Formats: sequence, C-alpha cells, structure tokens
Amino acid sequence: MNMIYLLLLLLLIFKSCNSEPEMITIDIHKANRLIRNGDYRYLDVRTSEEFMKGHVDFDDALNVPYMFDTHQGRVKNSNFLEQVLSLCKKDDHLVVGCQSGVRSVYASNVLLEAGFKHIYNMGGGYLAWVENDLPVAVLTPKGEL
Repeated sequence: MNMIYLLLLLLLIFKSCNSEPEMITIDIHKANRLIRNGDYRYLDVRTSEEFMKGHVDFDDALNVPYMFDTHQGRVKNSNFLEQVLSLCKKDDHLVVGCQSGVRSVYASNVLLEAGFKHIYNMGGGYLAWVENDLPVAVLTPKGEL
C-alpha cells in the first residue's frame, strides 16, 4: 500500500515539473503598464483591416492575424505561428490582444504550445481598451487623406 502512495506522489511531482506554461489573462490597465514600461510588446491578432481602423497606440505594436475574413466566414491563418516566429523570439515578452478577447485566447495558447514562455492574453481586447479611453492609433491607407 505504501508503494502505491509513493508512486502516486512521484507521478504528481513529475506532472507538476513538466507542466506547460498556462495562459494568463490580464486586464487592459495591466497590459498598458507592462507595454508602456517596455517590459512587453503588443501583438494584435485581429485582421489587418481591423488593425488599420484602429489599434492600441504603441510604436512597436505587431499585427499578425490569427484569422482571416473570407466569403465563407472566418478561417484560421495557417501561417500564424510562422509569421509570429519571423518577428519574435520564443523568449520575447508579449501581450496578445484582439477585438474582444476571444481570438487572443486561441492565439496565446498556440504560442504557449509552441514554446513561448512570456505570454499574457489581454482580456476584453480592443473594445475594452477603447471603452476605457486608452490611447489608440488609426492607420490611413496609402493614397487616402
């Protein structure tokens, strides 16, 4: 009987040592502080069109869509991870955001599963950011004034 308890204890210890990093959601105010302090970089996973219409105002904000809008609806960006890896290292510190906080959960999990260690999901997304009067930027397409 003692052997069974010992095996269970060892199994629990082994499992806790090898656990994957878990996704952590932070609010927009904490995200703002982390990014403004230069500790983290912002990764916006909305579509390029959404990003251009307005995004959190950080000079080094990245936009890599997790999904694309098509005539058939939204489809996952099959190159998402490769595109992020072309811009970031796995030890970079990233706050991941989207429109409402849903796509960013999926994107954050993909990054964590790929070995990224310092990922925060921004709860509430861009909508919460705007509702709280935090700074936004809008891009004007070339040729428009």
